[in-house]
Amino acid sequence: MIVNKTNTKQYQWGNNCNSWELFQSKKAIIKEEIMPPLTEEQLHLHKKTEQFFYILEGEATFIVDGKKGVVSQNEGIKIKIGQPHKISNDASRILRFLVISFPGNVNDRINLDQ
Repeated sequence: MIVNKTNTKQYQWGNNCNSWELFQSKKAIIKEEIMPPLTEEQLHLHKKTEQFFYILEGEATFIVDGKKGVVSQNEGIKIKIGQPHKISNDASRILRFLVISFPGNVNDRINLDQ
């Protein structure tokens, strides 16, 4: 089966950010996400899950372990188990990226105070 944004589970999070679950199993979850300009998620961590973010369009600002960095189009960043992190779109255009979580722990997110 060919997978795309029209035939997968879609949900909205944050301030009009969108996510499409392209693949989900016990081993991995792959999502495509879009963040409008000037949006961000809450600082959080995962106790059992590693993540890899790959930027398809735009520029993402990450805070990982309290350090700020920018990841540009066609670049990626790995988030280790237990690392506090968040992504934001500080630019004036959309941010589109893939996030791959492994293993596929659906409820392995702990939100942290900002």
